Amino acid sequence: MANTKAVLQPDLVLITWSKNPLVVGSARRIVASRVIGSSRPCTASLAAGTLLSTALACLLDNDIGFKIVFRKKTSSISGYLLLQRKS
Repeated sequence: MANTKAVLQPDLVLITWSKNPLVVGSARRIVASRVIGSSRPCTASLAAGTLLSTALACLLDNDIGFKIVFRKKTSSISGYLLLQRKS
């Protein structure tokens, strides 16, 4: 019988964001996030209401290893991002 190994699944993070339309130049804030796998050690920065820039700074850190694989603006004040941990 041959040895079989389980294939490691990638960690994925989906973030939806929006800006305050009443404040010109307002920062993008997280509306919701979903994680498949693990987002450690950046889990706390993915809470609703926190700055998107803070979460991205943590996730895109070279030691953490996430990269943006898809991004879409759904309007001038909202959008979403999908990040995957590099294997």
